[in-house]
Amino acid sequence: MSTRPVLEVKDLDVHYGLRRRRRRALHEVSLSVAPGETVGIIGETGSGKSTLARAALGLVPVSAGSIVVDGEDVSSYGHRQWRTLRRRGVIQYVFQDPLRSLDPDLTIEASLAEPLLIQGMSRGEAAVRVRSFLSRVRLSEDLLDRSPAELSGGQRQRVAVARALVTEPRLIILDEPVSALDSANRVQILQILKELRGDGVALVFISHDLGSVAGVADRIAVLYQGELVEAGAARDVISRPRHPYTRLLVSSAPTLHSAPAERAEREALRALLHA
Repeated sequence: MSTRPVLEVKDLDVHYGLRRRRRRALHEVSLSVAPGETVGIIGETGSGKSTLARAALGLVPVSAGSIVVDGEDVSSYGHRQWRTLRRRGVIQYVFQDPLRSLDPDLTIEASLAEPLLIQGMSRGEAAVRVRSFLSRVRLSEDLLDRSPAELSGGQRQRVAVARALVTEPRLIILDEPVSALDSANRVQILQILKELRGDGVALVFISHDLGSVAGVADRIAVLYQGELVEAGAARDVISRPRHPYTRLLVSSAPTLHSAPAERAEREALRALLHA
């Protein structure tokens, strides 16, 4: 297995708007993700998490810096180049809301087979591959003839994960994949993601919930107001947070502590961040 990073982001800037109304969404963000590694991107709404994901997928233009996916500098790729890269299945994306990302007019089997057929696989080969990956996300073949609307939220999210996996990508970006799920389904999805680390696929797990990321990620990167303020091994970031915003996240995550942090400490950290 190659040890070359699957995703390399260096000094990335992204701006929205034009001229006087330009708003900085990301500023000089750098990170890398190795094969088989899970990197958690943590931050509040508006911190730049989803912008980073969209930039890595070619959905928003890069203002400065570079993005390299599986050895290819995609920073200035045009629409046609991105379409070719996506059709190769190198990079996949799992949305927060699978009901909106799955075609409502296709059965589950058709949705899972679609990217394989685009790549030129025969229908017979695609059918075998679909069933293999359906079992990996703990779903029954009885669901193959159903539409997305006929599944539960947890089942739909597992279908979305299976659809991302069927092309055997090098990189999967998951944007808040468990935020809309109940506790039982959240645990199932997180366990599936944890098992993927042994397959060599690189995962970028974007979330505002440090508790969900903590048990899955090898490394954690913290975004605050468009800047990467802290990054390191998950255990180090959680046990020895350096930046005030990271300390606030850790103190506010009830799943990381046997008892809630003191309100006064959290308020002091908030005051420091907004000073």
